[in-house]
Amino acid sequence: MGRDLTALFDPRSVAVVGASDDPAKYGHAVAAQALRAPDRRPVHLVNRRGGTVLGRTAATSLTAVGEPVDLVVISVPGAGFEAAVDEALACGAKAVVAITAGFAEAGPAGLARQRAVAARVRAAGAVLVGPNCLGIADNTTELYLASDRFAPGGVALLSQSGNLALELQLRAEPHGLGFSRFVSLGNQADVTLVDLVEDCSRHEATSAIAVYAEDFGDGRAFAAAAAAAGKPVVLLTAGRGTASARSAQSHTGALTTSADVVAAACRDAGVELVRTPREMTVVLAGLAGPTGRTGSAGPAGPGAGVRARGRRTAVFTDGGGHGAIAADAAEDAGLEVPELGGPTQDRLRTVLWEQSSVANPVDLAGMGEQRPLSYADTVGALLDADEVDAVLMTGYFGGYAASEGGLGGGPAGGSVLAEGETRAAKEIVAHLASAAGKPLVVQSMYPGSPSCRVLAEAGVPVFAATEDAARALAAMTGRPRPVDATRVAPLPRPAPPLSDPGYHGVRALLDAAGVPFPAAREITDEAGLLAAAAEFDGPYVLKALHLLHKSDAGGVALRLADRDALLAAYREMHARLGAPAYSVEAMADLTDGIELIVGVNQDPRFGPVALVGLGGVLTESLRDVAFALAPVPARRAETLLRSLRSAALLDGVRGRPAVDVAAAAAVVERITTVAAAHPEIAELEVNPLLVRPDGALALDARAVLR
Repeated sequence: MGRDLTALFDPRSVAVVGASDDPAKYGHAVAAQALRAPDRRPVHLVNRRGGTVLGRTAATSLTAVGEPVDLVVISVPGAGFEAAVDEALACGAKAVVAITAGFAEAGPAGLARQRAVAARVRAAGAVLVGPNCLGIADNTTELYLASDRFAPGGVALLSQSGNLALELQLRAEPHGLGFSRFVSLGNQADVTLVDLVEDCSRHEATSAIAVYAEDFGDGRAFAAAAAAAGKPVVLLTAGRGTASARSAQSHTGALTTSADVVAAACRDAGVELVRTPREMTVVLAGLAGPTGRTGSAGPAGPGAGVRARGRRTAVFTDGGGHGAIAADAAEDAGLEVPELGGPTQDRLRTVLWEQSSVANPVDLAGMGEQRPLSYADTVGALLDADEVDAVLMTGYFGGYAASEGGLGGGPAGGSVLAEGETRAAKEIVAHLASAAGKPLVVQSMYPGSPSCRVLAEAGVPVFAATEDAARALAAMTGRPRPVDATRVAPLPRPAPPLSDPGYHGVRALLDAAGVPFPAAREITDEAGLLAAAAEFDGPYVLKALHLLHKSDAGGVALRLADRDALLAAYREMHARLGAPAYSVEAMADLTDGIELIVGVNQDPRFGPVALVGLGGVLTESLRDVAFALAPVPARRAETLLRSLRSAALLDGVRGRPAVDVAAAAAVVERITTVAAAHPEIAELEVNPLLVRPDGALALDARAVLR
């Protein structure tokens, strides 16, 4: 069930240590906010000088308060921080919010202090947010312990940045979005992002969870918590372009970046990953729906937070240009804009006039000015069509009522049209009520018009920008997710550490897990080479071992027809490279085969991350790869393989037969499970994995220890 954070979000009493009358001090801002709800719970202000703060008598210490305090906010200089925490625990505090900075972010000594304080808090059975945080707020319990106000609503905001939290609040306001909770994460010395996601997922008043995080701590645990949340989780993070900490001694290490890892974790966990505060607000507007300003606005309208069954989108417009741009934006966002079928087109023709386009995009072609209710009729017909999963309406709608409301842009004397447009908006809302599971998103040149407000108040996301409308709709339809992606696969039990990280030691490890390899023997001289050649027939492969990239160094010889050719290749290669050992292997039949790469990289935040893609010597150049958290079940592995740009090769092209993708996926599962069970392996790679019509065969393997 996760940690009990009741004392953090709904304490029986609160004290602000470091409360001040000085507006330049954070203790002033927090104390002023805490006093917004003095009747909800006792609020005690503590200042070592005593006197009054904000017109209230201040206690000189927590002990002087004379009664237990459930939650204590500490905003004092660093030198007095530990003493303030100890006093809070001695006075019975069950939760501490630490504003004070100068700990882990200041270096090793600060980290040691931070760990010691967190250990004392946990030993006392309490919880600690921070240190180095900007406070918390819970609108549902009237707990205001941050420097700024957050409009009430249904979004829980968990942020490592105070300024970004303020920007998100400003961007949320035009969409009618408010916040159930705000938590400044700080250094996460005790209460972590994972703890908060788990608690917010159980919080009935929270409809969506918005996260800005630079440090995930345990990234895999975050992904698992988000996958189990049962409500939308939207993530904004930084540093996507930097490479993760890795040795980069394999293709897998060289190809894996932080951006790949975070994107894979989000996809596997069903998290909406966004790039900017604006995009986060857009996605939240689509997923959470308007939640009002009071926190008790009643049930959301029929358009609020609807999730579609598929991605087939009808684009509906009153102008050809808007329709074309919206169709492109929808496809860029990952939606499908297929041509509508004959029956649906026939149905549209009964409500539109002759010059209207009914293929998709559907274009009124001027009918809106003749009959504003045609907007509602068309939306209704599209929502009723079985082949349509969602509708994106774009263009001038809102302009007629905007003119009447003094916003400009509508035709002169447009009161009749304005009235008709507002009626159309109300009928669109009525159509939505009967269109279960089919979202509507609107882009309007006049998003603030009265008719657009009718839609917005019913839960229909309305945007000024076409790309915003398409992105919101993409979030509402849900991205295609692999089978078994409803949760993050648990890590297997750790296996005994790999004792031999050499080529044949890695082969043996994978072979024991059921990964098939050609016959092979390790040799160090000509006698060993001839003995190996006698054990299996040619053609042969000769590999020089203990080289980083054997092929680049000329350390691989293929298609050696017999023992004489093998011996000659050995003598030439050994004279040139002088490798301490070589591998003699049976040459695989490459006919009709496709070379793949399967690798696993140990990420410092998310643990083992798998890579699958087009393999061979051109892997890094082609970069046709996909990522997932390891271990990867076979069905999910097959989905990853079919997501590659080169996936058409798997099913056969230009007369070549299809290869056994299921066999490849089964091998991916075995490789990634082995890697996940061996945390001492920083990188594990099979490249190439040869996939033929009759199965899969690993032709080379590499492991890099931490």
